[in-house]
Amino acid sequence: MRTRIGTRLILGAGLATALAIGGMAVVVLRSHTAQLMAERTRSADQLSETIKSATHFDMLENRREYLHRQIRAVGGLQEQGIRKVRVFNKEGRIMFSSTGEEIGTSLDPKGEACYACHAEGRPLERLGIQARARTFRAPDGTRVLGVINPIPNEPSCSTAACHAHSAKQSLLGVLDVNVSLAEVDKEIAHSRAVITASAILAILAGSLMLWWLNRRLVVRPVAALVEGTRRVTAGDLGATIPVSGRHELGELAKAFNDMTRNLADTHRQLAQADKLASVGRLAAGVAHEINNPLTGVLSYASLLRKRMDHDASACEDLDVIVRETVRCRGIIRGLLDFARPATPARKPMDLNEVVRRAVSVVMTQLTLNQVDLSLALAADLPTVPADANQIQQVVVNLLLNAADAIGAEGGSIRATTRPGPSSSIEFLLEDSGRGIPTEDLPRIFEPFFTTKGNQGTGLGLAVSWGIVEAHGGSLEVQSEPGQGTRFTLRLPTAAELEGGAPPISTLT
Repeated sequence: MRTRIGTRLILGAGLATALAIGGMAVVVLRSHTAQLMAERTRSADQLSETIKSATHFDMLENRREYLHRQIRAVGGLQEQGIRKVRVFNKEGRIMFSSTGEEIGTSLDPKGEACYACHAEGRPLERLGIQARARTFRAPDGTRVLGVINPIPNEPSCSTAACHAHSAKQSLLGVLDVNVSLAEVDKEIAHSRAVITASAILAILAGSLMLWWLNRRLVVRPVAALVEGTRRVTAGDLGATIPVSGRHELGELAKAFNDMTRNLADTHRQLAQADKLASVGRLAAGVAHEINNPLTGVLSYASLLRKRMDHDASACEDLDVIVRETVRCRGIIRGLLDFARPATPARKPMDLNEVVRRAVSVVMTQLTLNQVDLSLALAADLPTVPADANQIQQVVVNLLLNAADAIGAEGGSIRATTRPGPSSSIEFLLEDSGRGIPTEDLPRIFEPFFTTKGNQGTGLGLAVSWGIVEAHGGSLEVQSEPGQGTRFTLRLPTAAELEGGAPPISTLT
């Protein structure tokens, strides 16, 4: 059977609250009971001291009748809680009592009035008030507090002529005062009822507060999160849940909303990517089919150009046809290279040699554009397992892009080779061109994206990125508008490839 986390939380917190409040109630009740009993015991002891003082001279002068009368009078104050007053000698015989029928009888040393003193094993006059007090139940079921008060042998007693006692005798007898605990028990019962009711009300109030807080802070946010998750599972990527507050569940709700928003964006991007992939496959097929007719157009246009050398106007038109046909074939070749990249034929390659060959290919165009090219090729670079033709194609693309970025005003390009991190080698190409706008920087490796307008196809860097990735390397770019651009081509050596280092392609 499934139990909600909120229910478990309430039950656990309620149980802990009940135990804490119940424990406090027990402690308070016991403390209150002990305080009431202590007050009642002190009151009974003070009463016994008062009785002993009041009957002192009657005992000293042996006025038994007066003594009987006073003890009966005090014992008759039952409305004040006094149940019995009696005096018995050291042998345990009752000499005076407010209950006449027990006068002359002897007490059992193990009885309730004597046991406390005999069990202590110490002289009675040395016992504290708590040791001289005891509680017991009367025949009517009422609890009774009995306090015994020793009657010591004073010098006046041992020298009196009427009833002299030996000076060696330390104790003459014991005054026993019994008071009813009915009022105390009634107050304790009332306190118990009040404390119990207060504890129950506190537990109920705490549980109600916990229930309300749990429902507001836990149940509702969790239910909203579960419902939102179900909606996302059902395909509703626009589902959001309300942010309930500045706490963990509120942060979770915010994170959920961010997640669904990112999922929706990712889903749209995937859908768009799937469409672009379909268009790309279609374009690759179309490009392949167009390539053959373009070859025929280029061949026949070239033949016509040779036959019509005498017609200058026709030659100009045919030159345009040949030039644009060659341009179309270049676009189609780039599209096919991007759509169907060739697997690199890896062989040990000297990066410096590849850079020199690439420079020789584009040097004429760089000179015409008034571009100053400087080379800083590191000596003793290790060879790398790579396809030299493909890497040369990447370097040529980077050099041509740098020349286009510099423009007709002229500028400088610096090409550098050097050892890279983790047993790799690097090729750096820095130009003094116009730089790449910040908003365009993340898109420069996307196919068909170009900053050259009608002069570019947007496939050069995309093809270059694919070639570098196929070699397990990385192609990084750093650029600021007006500050030029730097491309960093990093290729792994054989040692790095054997170590399984992952390829990285980043933009900065």
